[in-house]
Amino acid sequence: ICNDALRSVELLPETPSAVRIDRLIEKKFGFSPEYAALPVGVLGYTLFGTAGPTRIVVDRGLAEAHSIVAERRISTTLAHEAGHCLFHAHLFAATQTSAGLFTEDGERPLALKILCRDEPSPSYDGKWWEYQANAAIGPLLLPRELIIQAVEPFLECRGLLGLPALVDRARRPAELAIAETFHVNPVVARIRLSEMFPPDQRPTL
Repeated sequence: ICNDALRSVELLPETPSAVRIDRLIEKKFGFSPEYAALPVGVLGYTLFGTAGPTRIVVDRGLAEAHSIVAERRISTTLAHEAGHCLFHAHLFAATQTSAGLFTEDGERPLALKILCRDEPSPSYDGKWWEYQANAAIGPLLLPRELIIQAVEPFLECRGLLGLPALVDRARRPAELAIAETFHVNPVVARIRLSEMFPPDQRPTL
């Protein structure tokens, strides 16, 4: 789904490089991300109408931080929100009944709003819509075929079949290289590489 979205607007790079996630939102969904002061702990949110997503808002504090870390968190937040747009628009199409799916702890339903709260995490806290949106971050910002190209110098052939593996001693250098190449924070690179090349779980003596 994510690759198709990037290809549909000609934003899947031909070689390993940063993905213009802001341009994806503009070209795919027809609006530009906005910035506003948001509550503490909320990095962004998406508004939906019955015809699809209508607005993505990101915490203004990230834009005003003027740091590489903050710039990369903006990209991660936009990818998360783009995941909501790709995966969840149909829940709001021509009906209000889907809003009940997003009721949190007795609060009023989120109605036409879905929140994004923090950095991506591989853990699951029960909010399946947030888990699914987080799952879009890797494929959107670090497409599989480009990661395979970029990480190739760090791989070793292991086992009888000579399958490529990212060994432990090369993992940290690979994470830093991927973070720089794709302009993401190292935690995002670490999660993506762990998905594609799981750490060696063999017991040691």
